[in-house]
Amino acid sequence: MPRKVTRREFMAATGGSVLSIGLPGAFCKLSAEENRIVAGELRADGKPRLPPGQHAVKSLPDMGGFEGPGRHSSWRLKLYGEVDKPVVLSFDDLAKMDRVTVTCDVHCVTGWTLLDSKWSGIGLKTIMDFVGIKDQARYVIFYAPENYSANIPMDEARKDNVILADTFSNRPLPLDHGSPLRALVADLYFWKSVKWVESIKFSAKDEPGFYETRGYSNSADPWKEERHEKAGN
Repeated sequence: MPRKVTRREFMAATGGSVLSIGLPGAFCKLSAEENRIVAGELRADGKPRLPPGQHAVKSLPDMGGFEGPGRHSSWRLKLYGEVDKPVVLSFDDLAKMDRVTVTCDVHCVTGWTLLDSKWSGIGLKTIMDFVGIKDQARYVIFYAPENYSANIPMDEARKDNVILADTFSNRPLPLDHGSPLRALVADLYFWKSVKWVESIKFSAKDEPGFYETRGYSNSADPWKEERHEKAGN
């Protein structure tokens, strides 16, 4: 079986350049005809369903990272920063909150798009209502093991399709895809959807994360192909 290609290897291999690539053999792509049909579809907001430079795939690739503990009793989620009520929650605490299910397309910077992926969990808006966001909060920073992080602006965080997911395709989230909890930020490139989330900071100042400080776009809009800062973002 071909070895999976990580984002880090992708950037190293391309020298940080922006390419529309298929990574042949790394995972199962839709046929050219299937991709052509999808490329002709529009989202409800009028954007093309398949952003430029993307091709559709049939399964969710594992793009690597530093694994967390999975659904271990010791796992906790820390919520802090510009909030009224800083708190540390267990997985059981989260299970008591209102749940949502989101079906969406997700887009990786390496060029693949997974159509109609299904996720369930807690809406980030629910979390923000729970802790009480102060007026000065402008950004949300997700943290994972080994100091990995990614940032999103507050207007993105408040979207209905941004959740903390513990279920994928009607099954508990697998460890290699972020168990027990990962962010899902559907309308930005998928590195913003941090796996193995351990803490979330609500910040008045932007704090670019692991990939953003290594040349990736801070805004990461797939429809503008904001993959890398050298793209002119």
